[in-house]
Amino acid sequence: MRKVIGIGETILDIIFRGDQPHVAVPGGSVFNGMVSLSRLGIPVAFVSELGNDRVGDMVRRFMRENGMTTDYMDVYPEGKTPVSLAFLSERNDAEYLFYTGYPDRRPELTYPTVNENDIFVFGSFYALDPLIHPRIVELLEYARKRKAIVYYDPNFRKMHTHKAIHVRSTVMDNYEYADIVRGSDEDFLNLYGRTDMEAVYRDEVHYYCKTLVTTHGAKGVHLFTEKFHLHFDVPAVTPVSTVGAGDNFNAGVIYGLIKQGVGYHDLPGLDAEAWKQIIRSGMELSAEVCQSYANYIPVDFAEKFSRG
Repeated sequence: MRKVIGIGETILDIIFRGDQPHVAVPGGSVFNGMVSLSRLGIPVAFVSELGNDRVGDMVRRFMRENGMTTDYMDVYPEGKTPVSLAFLSERNDAEYLFYTGYPDRRPELTYPTVNENDIFVFGSFYALDPLIHPRIVELLEYARKRKAIVYYDPNFRKMHTHKAIHVRSTVMDNYEYADIVRGSDEDFLNLYGRTDMEAVYRDEVHYYCKTLVTTHGAKGVHLFTEKFHLHFDVPAVTPVSTVGAGDNFNAGVIYGLIKQGVGYHDLPGLDAEAWKQIIRSGMELSAEVCQSYANYIPVDFAEKFSRG
């Protein structure tokens, strides 16, 4: 069976309503999607690093409870597992503060086997870290050689805007490895100061990657390929929390690719109707995760969705 391989940061998300902490859950941009995929019955292998501390123990236990192997988690003896604070606005959008305690020694990552038509997903600021990026490139080279589909989500937060000009060359490197790039309108505003996603596709992404998906919250989803540009309306929802919405959109798209039987060689010729089914899967998972404070789809929803 095809599997999904991911690499990214692993953190503990503490979600605040007002000035009071409301819930704490394991998180991380790629991590959140991997949990949902595992709950949907997709084999996953997540590559990351954790501190040898109580928070790290919580995360590893949570992974095992959700059918995820911890074989590719590097545990550093010094330093602390990162924590993020997510402050929900009146509209339940999140503003983040991140606290990290990485050691000077960064991980000696152990890579899973990648087979043809597996899907490799990476992103967030973790994929731009100069201490980590060379190791990510090693895995990207391996994934490309093995003809896996590579999915990249820049997930470029507002707090990093002042670094945008310094990391754009690395972002372009990441585009070049990707078969699909998915980002929110806010990501590209923070990276390029631009709101016209067609121009972002034409001027920033297209030369490196031919498929771009952009998400715009309640304003819908855009898909850009060499053959067509499609817009999708999203179902109206009143979110409890938007933490994990984009991550689970990614999980839904990846799940859709697998369920539709789309392999590495099929992707360039994918027609509009197939893309509609795939994007719909992303929107359904994203909408579901907005209905709770969890960063991933509920187990009962996953069971029903996987049978549908």
